[in-house]
Amino acid sequence: MKHGKNYTNALAQVDREELLSVVEAVEKVKNLSTAKFDETVELAIRLGVDPRKAEQIVRGTISLPAGTGKTNRVVVFAAGEAAQAARDAGADEVGAEDLVAKVAGGFLDFDIAIATPDLMGQVGGLGRVLGPRGLMPNPKTGTVTMDVAKAVSEFKGGRVEYRTDKIGNVQLRVGKVSFSRDDLVRNVQAVIDEIVRVKPSSAKGRYLLSATVSSTMGPGVKIDPSRSRDNDEVLAPA
Repeated sequence: MKHGKNYTNALAQVDREELLSVVEAVEKVKNLSTAKFDETVELAIRLGVDPRKAEQIVRGTISLPAGTGKTNRVVVFAAGEAAQAARDAGADEVGAEDLVAKVAGGFLDFDIAIATPDLMGQVGGLGRVLGPRGLMPNPKTGTVTMDVAKAVSEFKGGRVEYRTDKIGNVQLRVGKVSFSRDDLVRNVQAVIDEIVRVKPSSAKGRYLLSATVSSTMGPGVKIDPSRSRDNDEVLAPA
């Protein structure tokens, strides 16, 4: 892939072998950002798990302390009182059979799908559409629930879903370049802490293999997971 001059210049300022603390890595990502728009900051973590084994899939949701900088578009598969509760909570689209038909017909303009348990029989038929996009509601991520109002509020307010991909990577947005250093550090640290917390009991050997933080148009900066708690300086003025 061919990169532009700004990316090449930024890459020249990164030691690809150097492992930094979370604070140092975040500061470097912010300093290397040159795009004219507010770039998204992403964290990618490589795990020592075998995602081919169901018991080693790392999956869940987390509310980032400083939010994500993006308002999720949320749809809710629900009927009756639950549907009204979802609307009142700010869901972008709510429905039952009608919403199932709409999604089956190609409507995919949303980031999160939530469903009440009684609607999962119908929503399950959308597996081929929602599954590959990581949008299928699942109890493990809090997206199959009767308390749809709470779920909508959380996902609108900065709650994000994570899951290992086919090679054991977890990748998710942790904010925007415009965020303060401290806010980005808190978000990154929260994700690392969460991934450590949900370590599968069957995972053997080294668990956190690598962690990299980057902006949309910038190069990846490596974090030393063993220094992820070396962040006392985060409370000092940036």
